[in-house]
Amino acid sequence: MSSTSHAHTPAAPNLVRDRRRVVFSSYLGTTIEFYDFLLYATASAVVFGPVFFSGLAPWAGTVAAYGTFAAGYLARPLGGIVFGHFGDRMGRKKLLVISMTIMGLASTAIGLVPGPELIGAWAAVLLVLLRVIQGIAIGGEWGGAALMALEHADPKKRGFAASFTNAGAPTGSVLGLLVMGGFSAMPREAFLVWGWRVPFLFSFVLLLVGLYVRSRVSESPVFTEAMARLDAEAARTKNARRPLPLLQVLRRPGLLVTVILAATSAFALQTLLSTFAISYTVAGGTPQSQVMLAFAGAGTISIGTTLLMGRISDRIGRKPLMIAGNVLFILILPAVFALLSSGNLALIFLAFTLGIVTQTVLYGPMAAFIAERFGTASRYTGASVGYQIATLLGAGFTPLVLATLYGSSGQSTTPVIVYLCAVAVVSLVTVAFMPESKDLDLAEPAPDAGEPSTPVRTTAN
Repeated sequence: MSSTSHAHTPAAPNLVRDRRRVVFSSYLGTTIEFYDFLLYATASAVVFGPVFFSGLAPWAGTVAAYGTFAAGYLARPLGGIVFGHFGDRMGRKKLLVISMTIMGLASTAIGLVPGPELIGAWAAVLLVLLRVIQGIAIGGEWGGAALMALEHADPKKRGFAASFTNAGAPTGSVLGLLVMGGFSAMPREAFLVWGWRVPFLFSFVLLLVGLYVRSRVSESPVFTEAMARLDAEAARTKNARRPLPLLQVLRRPGLLVTVILAATSAFALQTLLSTFAISYTVAGGTPQSQVMLAFAGAGTISIGTTLLMGRISDRIGRKPLMIAGNVLFILILPAVFALLSSGNLALIFLAFTLGIVTQTVLYGPMAAFIAERFGTASRYTGASVGYQIATLLGAGFTPLVLATLYGSSGQSTTPVIVYLCAVAVVSLVTVAFMPESKDLDLAEPAPDAGEPSTPVRTTAN
């Protein structure tokens, strides 16, 4: 069945308008959620060490702060499983509203956590708990937003439409950096006492805006048709049972593993730039506010290049870009660290730009690259779990690993570069053996998706 043959398809102008609204909703939603989630990354690099772990040496405090940062990534696969399950059963839209609400409230609460001087070690405990809640929420957000854009899109423009979801990540990161950077220009004592809290409290305003926009989009037509077929089959066989989406995904563990390994390097590079590189450059003597401004400027460029790479992937395929991105990742690392240590703001900006644009070669096609490999009835679960475990491996532990390697080697960047290159090589080799996905029909089961070509028949207990 063609993914373009919808019995309920509206007139062309309405269809185009609906698609644009969905794409904008996915972009805005991920912008808001990644503002919340990546704001924590920035805060862990510049705030949480001295505020919540002030009794430790500076680099030890940073490592401890990165440990709380990793807690969010540990929770993301759980969010992918839970939200993916209900998203594959109840629909994409409902779960996106829930994930956004949870994220917005958790982020606002981070801005209200009392300091250790008031509640002692409970301050760090609350910080970790709220970070875990953030991780669960973001674990459900990405998959739903990517699928809404992908499943509404013109089949020949799926990569471009889905790339708006990934473009929301650098947009949210830039917004967070600008807000946090603006407050970090305050006198340091005031910033550490209350200034860092305001960007988190701003999350509540963003939540209200996001919920309004997201409430006005329609459910995925591909999902609606797939569920109608399954309901018709259930009525015909008098059996309403359906396989659990997670079990459908786990029937092909090799597919899930390759998706995870293929995506890991993109998150390692992203997290290198948003956490370790900022701390490394500030420790080299460049003012913190200037470093954050340089990264924000590079992040702004990456929004456009993410969309560009999504569009290019519709022409040449997802796989060639993923291969090229990993090769570039390996080649640029020595130059990036040399530029970051220069002490020259223009060269630091160039380093961030070089790194983050390279990352978008991987990140632009990634939403489509992952989601197209799973069938409709388990796509939310498969895409979410694969993506979120990749973020855990590539991003969750990366700041902690890099800070440990850097500190234990007498502050040498060589082991840091070697580690990152190894991650890129693993992803490169994995992608090289994966088939292209851009021409697959979303309305049909994807190869190795664990779904039969006709609606599933099950037997009663």
